Amino acid sequence: MGEIAAVLTAVCWSFTSIFFNNASRLIGSVRVNRLRLLVSTVILLIVHLIVMGSLIPVNATPEQWLWLGLSGIIGLALGDAFLFQAYVHIGARLTTVIMALDPVFSALIAWIWLGEKLTLWEVVGIVITILGVAWVVMEQRNGQGAHTRKDLILGVLCGIGAVLGQAIGFVLSKKGLANNFSPLSGVLMRIIVSTIVMWILALFTGRIKDTLTGFKNSSAGKNILAGSVLGPCLGVWASMVAVQLVPVGIASTIMSTRPILMLPLAKFFYNERITLRAIVGTMIALIGVSVIFLVG
Repeated sequence: MGEIAAVLTAVCWSFTSIFFNNASRLIGSVRVNRLRLLVSTVILLIVHLIVMGSLIPVNATPEQWLWLGLSGIIGLALGDAFLFQAYVHIGARLTTVIMALDPVFSALIAWIWLGEKLTLWEVVGIVITILGVAWVVMEQRNGQGAHTRKDLILGVLCGIGAVLGQAIGFVLSKKGLANNFSPLSGVLMRIIVSTIVMWILALFTGRIKDTLTGFKNSSAGKNILAGSVLGPCLGVWASMVAVQLVPVGIASTIMSTRPILMLPLAKFFYNERITLRAIVGTMIALIGVSVIFLVG
C-alpha cells in the first residue's frame, strides 16, 4: 500500500504541475503558491469534518503538531519558495534534474535521523530510478539559451534548498505520523501551519490584497481549484500514507518519477514531441521502480 500511495502521489502531482503551470502563466507563481494553500486548507477542513467527524484533529498531541507543523513550514512553504525561485533562475528542466536528487537526500536524512535502513537491492532500485529520471529531464531542448554564471549558481542553490525542504519535510512527517496517526489529519495539520505562515508573510509584505486579486481571473481560479484538489489535498495525503508505511527513501524515489509521468501529459496538453531518449529514460525509471516494488 505504501508503494501504491507513492505512485498515486506522483500521478496527482503530475496533473497538478499542469494546472498550476497554467494558473502561473495567468497570474504569476507567487500568487498561485499562496492561493493554492488557502484553497487546499478549506477543502481539507471540509473533508476532515466529513471523514473524521471534526473540523481539525482535536486528538492530536502537541508533539504531533510540532513535527507536522515544522514539516509543512519546511516542505510546503520554504521548500516550494526555493522551488519557484529556482524556476526563475535556471528554468524547469534543470530544476527538475536537481529535484531528482530528492530520494538521495531523503534516504540519507532518514538514515541519520530515523535509523531507517535500506537493503542493497533497494539502493540499486533508487539509483536506477534516479538515472532514468535524470536521463529524461537532462535532454537538451531546442531554443534554450545558456544561463549566466550568477543565475546558474543561484538556481542550483535554490534547487538544493527545494530538495532539502522536501526531504526534511518528509522525514519530519514520518515522525509526526508515528503510532498510526491519521494521514488525513497529518496533511491537514501540515497545510494549516504552512498556510498561516505564508499568509502572515503576505501580511507583513503588504501582498494580501494583491494575492486575492488572482481570484478575479476565472480561468486561473479553475486551474488553482483543480490543482489544489489533486496536489496539496489528494497528492500530499497520498504522500503521507506512503512515508508512513515505507522507508522515506523508497517513497521519495517512486514520487520522483513525476517528470516521467509528465511526458504523456505534456504531449496531450501542450503537444510536445516525445523523443526516443525520453522513452528509453522512462523504461529505465520503471525498471528502478519495479526493483523497489519487488524487494518491498
